[in-house]
Amino acid sequence: MIKLIVCDMDGTLLDDRKQLNEEFWEIQEKLTKNGIRFAIASGRQYFNLLEQFSRIKDQLIFLADNGSYVVYQEKEVHTNALDRASMRQFVEIGRKITDAYVIVSGKNSAYVENTDERFLHEAKKYFKRMEIVENLTQVEDTVLKVTICDFRDSETNSYLHYQTFKDKYKVAIAGKIWLDISDWAANKGTAISKIQEKFNISKDETLVFGDYLNDIEMMSAATYSYAMKNAHPDIVKAASFITRQDNNNNGVIETIKELQLV
Repeated sequence: MIKLIVCDMDGTLLDDRKQLNEEFWEIQEKLTKNGIRFAIASGRQYFNLLEQFSRIKDQLIFLADNGSYVVYQEKEVHTNALDRASMRQFVEIGRKITDAYVIVSGKNSAYVENTDERFLHEAKKYFKRMEIVENLTQVEDTVLKVTICDFRDSETNSYLHYQTFKDKYKVAIAGKIWLDISDWAANKGTAISKIQEKFNISKDETLVFGDYLNDIEMMSAATYSYAMKNAHPDIVKAASFITRQDNNNNGVIETIKELQLV
């Protein structure tokens, strides 16, 4: 019996226009009545997710910043911070990458030091709270991750500058133009295990959905792991199942209905 559903946002629950299918609200209500908890696991900032799901915020579990920050009913469940020395090093590297911009994501806000309009337009899609500062290395907030917005391509450009750190830190390609660097143990899979422990839920009672490389640890955190039809090939390999529909055709909701969970 499924007791927990964990779902990525972009490319998974949201379509390519970043829109949430209206049917979600009805399905989520039915899941709650059936005793099934629903969690949002995203690279997005907590405040961004909170705004998106404000009407049911007390019913959902939020695994924000790729699982670095887990919140339930506005109370912190789990935090996996990035040490400050590493944050400074990653910022300094990011400043030198062509066509790339650095974001420091903290518990209280995200921080940027570049005011390029194209960059800020993209960043505001994922970070509700964002401050412009003179020097990112001087940010005093608890740091959850360093994000690179890479207009050339995260997988073939900025990732190359950080791949030597992948044995000690989590270097996750989060999207076509997004790269996230966090503490080694900070990922969606770790966050799911914390939720399972808190609510006494097993892997066999967990269903997950994901589409991109920052979802890969999720796939081993649940017996019922689904790659979206539109997922990255590595996620398809890691998952136990593939949805019949992609994110533009309500793949998550259709799968939940096919599994007769509502």
